[in-house]
Amino acid sequence: MNNQENFWLSYKITENDLTRIFNHLLETESPATQVELAKNIILFQIDNQKKKIEFDQKSEGSIYYPKDTFIKSDQLVFPHLSWLKGKVIDIRSGVNPDLPDLQVIDVLLENATTHISLASNLSEHKLNTPVHRVIENWLDSEYVFTNYLSSISSKLKIMLDSTDDLVCIAGNYFPRTLLVDIGIGQLNLCEAILEMENGGPLSTQDLLSQIDLPTGINQRLIEFSLDFALQEDNRFDEVGPSGKTLWFLNRLEPNEVQNIPNLLRFTEELPTLPAELVQYKSFGAEQCDEFETEEITSPVESVTISLTYPHWRSGTLPLTSRLKLLFPTAYETPRIKFNFVETKNNSSFSGWVVRPSRYIYGLREWYAREGVIPGSLIHLSRGKNPGEVSIRVEKSKNSKEWIRTVLVGADGGVVIALLKQVVTCSFDERMALVTPDTNSLDTVWEKKSKFPMEKIVHQTMIELSKLNPQGQIHAQELYAAVNTLRRCPPSTILDLLFNQSWVKHLGDLYFKLTD
Repeated sequence: MNNQENFWLSYKITENDLTRIFNHLLETESPATQVELAKNIILFQIDNQKKKIEFDQKSEGSIYYPKDTFIKSDQLVFPHLSWLKGKVIDIRSGVNPDLPDLQVIDVLLENATTHISLASNLSEHKLNTPVHRVIENWLDSEYVFTNYLSSISSKLKIMLDSTDDLVCIAGNYFPRTLLVDIGIGQLNLCEAILEMENGGPLSTQDLLSQIDLPTGINQRLIEFSLDFALQEDNRFDEVGPSGKTLWFLNRLEPNEVQNIPNLLRFTEELPTLPAELVQYKSFGAEQCDEFETEEITSPVESVTISLTYPHWRSGTLPLTSRLKLLFPTAYETPRIKFNFVETKNNSSFSGWVVRPSRYIYGLREWYAREGVIPGSLIHLSRGKNPGEVSIRVEKSKNSKEWIRTVLVGADGGVVIALLKQVVTCSFDERMALVTPDTNSLDTVWEKKSKFPMEKIVHQTMIELSKLNPQGQIHAQELYAAVNTLRRCPPSTILDLLFNQSWVKHLGDLYFKLTD
């Protein structure tokens, strides 16, 4: 990489850049994103660098055109000679009857020992056409945008976010002092409008069309000012995906969106697995856990997961690294409202992405309607429209299958038995569980929250070992069963299985109790 291209790689945002941004926002009277502002900086710097180069070129000498006349000692630059520089050392009249005004100049080029002779005072010649140096890549705006915009935009965001005089709404910035004043009466009216819509969501434009605000002001600035006023008022939540601002009444959001469902809480520290065990965290199956992160380097169009009991019971899905690429995201808002679209009939129902707590809410009724059980395979894919996610299960004829069933005795003890159950959709055999009495299991869950995880895993292995003559248990089966009693990520299960004297690894993630 040459020093000129390194100009952009090592570029640092300065106070002068920030001043230019403020001036730009004042002149346009319109909010702008960090990318738009970064482009503004790049275009200014490109123009500035071009002017510097032009100035430097002029200091090197005048461009040689045959039509011009010269005097001795003139410093010239020659485009047709790869922009070499030279000095006029002599001038004489030309010898050509057809060109009586022709002159000839002798030029000593830089680093040359002999001179060359060139025409001057010649009105018609192909070299009289103005010539400009080819713009190098580092001064080509499209090239710079493609290769360096992301880096400069990220650097700029750090400075923008640390500037108190700037306000950011949905990724757009504007000076705080220039916002239009939004009064409490107008905010109360917004609350009433949203309440009539069962909480929302409504766009800023929808709200503006029903409240009285000053006219004759830049419409985008009016919208931005209202967005800022709503954001600062804790009655309102911005719930739109990236690039779309939607407002919802905080008090009318589902409780499970405001507060993490009890069965999804995991308060213990996730163990750090040794490198040789990390590969086992997915159990080699269609299984996803929001507490297990992975690096995704390629685009994701669809994901299939096998549902755990905590998410089935809570009417949620885990917001895993892969599912994050399918579901709507946002610049700042922690909760995003969107639509699930059923693939089989194209009907839709609402869902919520709760980003900080890594789950997706809104599926309880759909699970019941589709006959979903813990372990069912849920197929999700990118929706046709922004803010939509397609969802389906593979239906099968009502049939009875032998499935692990979690039973709660009168004494509160938990038994896992193989029983025939009616199943209506496809499932992962290792993950599948039926829980006939969820209320009693909720009570057990509360009691088990006080037990050490090691004890819960050991007791669950005792129950599972009774289900086959060899007493063998796959780690994924154990994971599914333990999660009917206590929220437990795969890493915790694996850490216990490989570090306890009372369990033996048989290979391929099969284990057996030793006592």
